[in-house]
Amino acid sequence: MARTPRKAKRRPLLRFVLRWLFRGTALLVVLGTAWIALYAVVAPPTTPYMLSEGRRLGDGVEQVWRPMEDISPHLARAVVAAEDANFCLHAGFDMDAIRAAIAEGMSRGGSTISQQVVKNAFLWQGRSWARKALEGLMTPVMELIWTKRRVLEVYLNIVEFDEGIFGAEAAAQHYFGISAADLNPTQAARLAAVLPNPRERSASSPTAALRERAARIADGAATIRADGRDACFAR
Repeated sequence: MARTPRKAKRRPLLRFVLRWLFRGTALLVVLGTAWIALYAVVAPPTTPYMLSEGRRLGDGVEQVWRPMEDISPHLARAVVAAEDANFCLHAGFDMDAIRAAIAEGMSRGGSTISQQVVKNAFLWQGRSWARKALEGLMTPVMELIWTKRRVLEVYLNIVEFDEGIFGAEAAAQHYFGISAADLNPTQAARLAAVLPNPRERSASSPTAALRERAARIADGAATIRADGRDACFAR
């Protein structure tokens, strides 16, 4: 049966659309990879969430970038103990934590520090399948390009510790009036304990529940140091 003229016209149009979709996707992949590679050596000047919070608050946010050498190792271990105890052991996704989150009906988070860095540094907040899909694609790319120490360094500089307070340096000054380098184990554990709900918790005026959480985190940080699970970022 002879092909109709209408069908004959559709095929070139379909090929044209598919070709440009492929090119557009390839361009986005290249640009996204270049962006990730750039942040492997350059401190992110801001993040989408910081920008939105700065606009909401009206007078910007507080954040001071500090290299890993100028952040207390107590805080690095405390944050890992609180948020992602197997940080040095996985390649971006903690499958045990994900399975546990699914088993509990997603009532708890299963995101690793690596996933949180991708979300905070490159993407937007909120729950959506589109964001989760991009996070899932970008996390292994970041893990391939960055060192684990760099992942944690960026996390410690962009995570929110209070409303408008981002990063370890601003948080240490805000809560304790000291630099991030001078945080002791107790202060570090309390900072880690406000995560992931910093607006509902205070590191400088902790409730009894937060004190208990901080004590557990301090114990976890000591365990991570003792069993070598800080090897990928400690020096």
